[in-house]
Amino acid sequence: MSEKNKSILIQGNAAISAGNNEGFLALCTEDTVWEFIGDRTISGKQAVRKYLNETYIEPPKFNVKDLIAEGEFVSAIGEIELKEKDGSWLNYDYCDVWRFKDGKMASLRAFVILKN
Repeated sequence: MSEKNKSILIQGNAAISAGNNEGFLALCTEDTVWEFIGDRTISGKQAVRKYLNETYIEPPKFNVKDLIAEGEFVSAIGEIELKEKDGSWLNYDYCDVWRFKDGKMASLRAFVILKN
């Protein structure tokens, strides 16, 4: 199960990197919940769709350094580069903890820190 979940997350990251938000969302449960620690929580696939469309002005650039799976959880640790509305790119370190249910991403706890 753990390796299958890692594969699903890798597939999801590839979809996001290609600008295919709908391909990514197909891998999520309808009631998915994303919690950005210290910031906000987004509930439901429609709310996540809106977040992706507003936040990913251009597809983000991922550099996954570690991918760790245990049971229904997969943790991804790495760097992400996001384009801002003013055209600049910002770099972040992140740790995403995904919980899977029935082969889909059911929840996310994201720890994201802006690099200096």
